[in-house]
This record gives sequence, structure tokens and C-alpha cells, in this order.
Amino acid sequence: MKFNTAILLLLLIGFSKISAQNKQWTLRECVEYALENNISIKQSALDIETADIAKSDAFGGFLPTLNASASNFWNSGLVNDPRTGTNIEQTIRSSNYAANLNLNIFDGLRNIRQFQRAKLNQLLSQYNLGKSKDDIALFVANSYLQILLNKESLKVIEKQHEITLEQLTRTKDLVEAGVLPQGDLLEIEATSADEITRIVQAQNAVQISKISLAQTLLIKDYETFDIADEDYMMPDAKVLNTPVERVIANAKENRYEVQIAEQNKLIAEKDLQIARGAYYPTLSFSAGVNTFETDRDQILRDDNGDPVFNPADGTPVLTDPDPIWDQFSDNRSYRYGVSLNIPIFNGFSVRNQVKRSKVSVKRAAFQLEQAELDLDSNVYQAYLDAKGAAEAYEASQVAVKAQERAYEYAKERYDVGLTNAFDFSQSKFRLENAQSQLVQNKFDYIFKLKVLELYFGIKVADMKL
Repeated sequence: MKFNTAILLLLLIGFSKISAQNKQWTLRECVEYALENNISIKQSALDIETADIAKSDAFGGFLPTLNASASNFWNSGLVNDPRTGTNIEQTIRSSNYAANLNLNIFDGLRNIRQFQRAKLNQLLSQYNLGKSKDDIALFVANSYLQILLNKESLKVIEKQHEITLEQLTRTKDLVEAGVLPQGDLLEIEATSADEITRIVQAQNAVQISKISLAQTLLIKDYETFDIADEDYMMPDAKVLNTPVERVIANAKENRYEVQIAEQNKLIAEKDLQIARGAYYPTLSFSAGVNTFETDRDQILRDDNGDPVFNPADGTPVLTDPDPIWDQFSDNRSYRYGVSLNIPIFNGFSVRNQVKRSKVSVKRAAFQLEQAELDLDSNVYQAYLDAKGAAEAYEASQVAVKAQERAYEYAKERYDVGLTNAFDFSQSKFRLENAQSQLVQNKFDYIFKLKVLELYFGIKVADMKL
């Protein structure tokens, strides 16, 4: 029974491995996996955690600080007696304890503005994470489409090679029958050899593009990684019928480039306010309690609190030290108060910091303006690229149909001996080039359309191919 169970377990493990190896990834799966595992995205997520910590630090600026201290020392030689305040030649052990409270009452509103800046930086980190996700998702989509392009190109060459092999068999028969010259057979054999070379190159291109996508997804099983072989139809091009001004407006609302630049400008303005806060005086409150105890013998005192002296030599009469808790109570002291610090001259450091902050505000404003201009330019470029790609795709469809007719005509002439093998091979080669160009234009159009949709506000994970 145990033996049968072990065999069943091994079979299940083997089946699971085969299933994993045969997995074919869809575009949505690739994008979702990349968003969960990509290192750049993980680093951007860490920036959000850092921003959260900075916000917590800024909030702590509103809270008082409370600290306690304790010390225990042995002093030998001419030391100060903590009970009498006189110096005496001896060894004394004493311990000191203190607790201190400090509260910032006013510091030129810098604590408030630091907290506001921390919230702005927190939002900036979220925008940066969103941009990283969009960039990775678009890169994954491009890599995915590249694999599809390479696979389709390979299919075109393989299909043409099948036709070449059929023609090679037919030409051999005609040459052996004396209908066609030997040169025609050699021409087709050369064409076949060239196609085999291009098939190998196309297969390598497919494998390289799959490895590139697998590396982006942090998948190390390059040999078995593959994407789903689906017949990707041309996507809906409604966005191309949308006025470009509306696409730009949507891009400004949804794209992170402008939002990041806006946040950087707000942060620069907040830094300027923080720098100006150093011109103002600061007011703080502090309070503390201190006590100590020692092993020094205590001076005996009468009911009036006066020391009792030895009649023989006139020295104070000493008794054992009080219990430690009594000493803590008897020796405690308190302090509390406010402190005002007024800046008068600080070597131009505050003034220069304000000047640097003003420069940063101007720089951030220019960067925001540039980001808006770049977005306008990029959207226009993406719009024109998509339009041009659509026209190129339509033109390549017409070219393929024309080359198919030309190939059929050349084939008919070749079959009846009205043209030679070289002219026939050239006709087939032009058809193959037209078909390859159609495949390239198709996926180029798809990708450029996806870029335009991304500017329009459609997320890559929600795009349909």
C-alpha cells in the first residue's frame, strides 16, 4: 500500500512539473506577474515605506521629548561631599537620577510645514510607484508583442519554405524529363538553402525575445517559457477617432509625469517656507526632576536641624546614611521654565538657504512646464505614430494582395516554361517580403495604438489585443 502511494505521489509531482513547463503566458498574466515581482517596482514600494516613516518623524515634531538618565560613580581623593558641599579627602560613592521634559512651543511653523511636506512626499512616492508600474507594464507589453512578431515572421518564412520544397520536387521532375534546364534546379536549391538559414535566424529571434521577457519577469526557466499562441486580431481603434485635444486632456489627468512634476514644485515651495521659518524666534518649554543618593555617612542633627558636634574634638557626629528611598525623597529638586531663542546673525546661513530654496522653486516650475510640454509633444507624436502605423498596415495589406497576384501569375508562367527559376524565385521573394512587412506593420500598429491608449488613460492590464 505504501509503495502504491509513493508511485502515485511521484506521478502527481511529474504531472505538475509537466504542467508548469507547458504553461503559456497571456499578456495579462505577464503584466500582473511583473507588477508583483519586478525589482524596480519593489524599490519604488520601499520609497513609499520610507515616505511613511518620514511622515511619522514629522508628526513626532509636535510631541514633547521625555528622557531619563542615571549614573553611579566612585570619587577618590579630594572630593566634594554631596551632603555638606565641602571638599574632603575620602572615597565617596554617589548616584544621580534625572528626568527631563522638552516641548517645542513655536519654531517659526517649521514643524507644521515639515509635516505638510512629508504628506506631499508621501503622495509623490505613490505617483512614482504608479509611473514605475506603467513603465514596466508597457515594457512587458512591447516584449510580448515582439515575441508575437517574431513568431509570425517565422511562420511566414516556414510557409514560403514549404512552397519552395514543393516547387523543388516539381522542378527535379521537370529537369529529369528534360523540360527545364539544370540551372533552374540549382536556383531553387539555392533559394531553399537561403530560406533554411533565415528560418534558423527567425527561430533564434523567437527564443531571444522569449528570454528577454522571461528576464523581465524574473523567470529563470528560459527553455520552457512561452506565451500563448493566439490569433490576435486587430484591436478596436476608437481612440484614433478621438480628437487629439481630448487625448491630451486625459493624459494630463492620468499620466504620472505631470503629477510628479506638480508634486515636486509643491515640495520645493514647502521647503522655501521651512527655510524662511529659521528667521523667526523659537520658544520652548522644559521641565526636569533630579535626585541623588550616596554612601557617605550622614551628619547627626538635633531637633532644630543643626549639626551635633563631638565635645572631645569638635567634629560633627556622623551616623549611618539614610535608606536609599529616603535619600531620593530628601535630595530631589525640580526645574521648569521656558526659553526664547532669537536669531540675530548666523553668518548668512539662513538667508542663503532661503535663496537656494527660491532657486529650487524656480527649477521645479520650469520642470513642471517642461513636463507639460513634453506630454503634449509625446501625445501628438503617439497620435501621429498610431495614424501612420494604421495607414502603413492598410498599405501593406494592399501590397500583399498585389504580390500574391503577381506570384500566382509568375507561377503559372514558370509551370509552362515561359519564365526561368530566377525570375520565379524573385517573385516569391517579393511576396515573402510583403508578408513579413505586413506582420511587422501589424504589430507595430498594435503597439503604437496601445501607447496612445495608455495616454488616453487605459491601463496596460486592461488593454485588449
